[in-house]
Amino acid sequence: MVAGGRVVAVVTGSAGFVGRMLVSTLAQDGPVIGIDRRRQAPTPGVTTITADLLDHTPEVREALAGATVVHHLAGSPDVRDARPDAAQWRYRDNVLATGAVLAAVPMSTPLLVASSSSVYGGSRGGRPSAEDDRLRPRGGYARSKVVVEQLCTARAQAGGRVAVIRPFTVAGEGQRPGMALSRWIAAAQAGEPLRVFGSLRRSRDITDVGHAVRALVELGALAVQGCDIGTVNLGTGTPLRLGEIVAALGRVLDIDVRTVVEPAELVEVPHTLADTTRLRGLLGWAPQTDIDGLIARQVACAAAGRTEVTSGVERAAAPEPVLQAG
Repeated sequence: MVAGGRVVAVVTGSAGFVGRMLVSTLAQDGPVIGIDRRRQAPTPGVTTITADLLDHTPEVREALAGATVVHHLAGSPDVRDARPDAAQWRYRDNVLATGAVLAAVPMSTPLLVASSSSVYGGSRGGRPSAEDDRLRPRGGYARSKVVVEQLCTARAQAGGRVAVIRPFTVAGEGQRPGMALSRWIAAAQAGEPLRVFGSLRRSRDITDVGHAVRALVELGALAVQGCDIGTVNLGTGTPLRLGEIVAALGRVLDIDVRTVVEPAELVEVPHTLADTTRLRGLLGWAPQTDIDGLIARQVACAAAGRTEVTSGVERAAAPEPVLQAG
């Protein structure tokens, strides 16, 4: 579908952490349709559809069938979900919902599907995780994302246009309250110790949400132009130790932060690190994270009680596309 010669983008999961910023950013360049089962705040240039993907409503089917490009972000995102029915919800929201989207989007329409870096089971020996590495998922969430990727592979083998995006820990304004950095901010502000799983020496590849959104927008544009994206990591390629993140939080809040180290569950991998070679080959740049600035924005957003966010371009200046080689 082209409105006045412009691309029409459809985003599933548009009321989520990344989805809200993505639809806001995409709307600067053309019409956007956001699909989520949660009611969404009005956004200029965005048509919202409140529906469950598995309800197969005519409105959703029409939007997916008529899009120029589709970003499928919807899913069950909680790695540590310990509810008795967590496996059922993951299968429903990750696997079945993705299957519904794959069936509704024409094979000729570029479709970008959000997977997760959790499919790697962490990085090993200090080496970044590359897209062709063997997958070693830990836990039900990661396994559900592997199945999602298998569905995408089947579509590609049948001639469909599909890209698999593997984001590494995304943080910034609008992050869900249950995610680690949000919980740490709330605990520090309440004068409570921060719960750290495993060790302060463990590390994460933290991706600024503004940079992640910019990358998704650019990858979608490449897909529309006919680029075969395949599977690509979305991360910085730079590890941050948990101790460094704790120290940054203390600097931003100007307080002494206390921590308590607890045993790590199986799903809590020691280290994550993205190999960004393929991403930089596609975009000419990769995300960079100023952890102090990211935390400051996230704290300010939480203090203002905001759940909505505006475009990543406004909130987080993305790096110029000239980064270190290698």
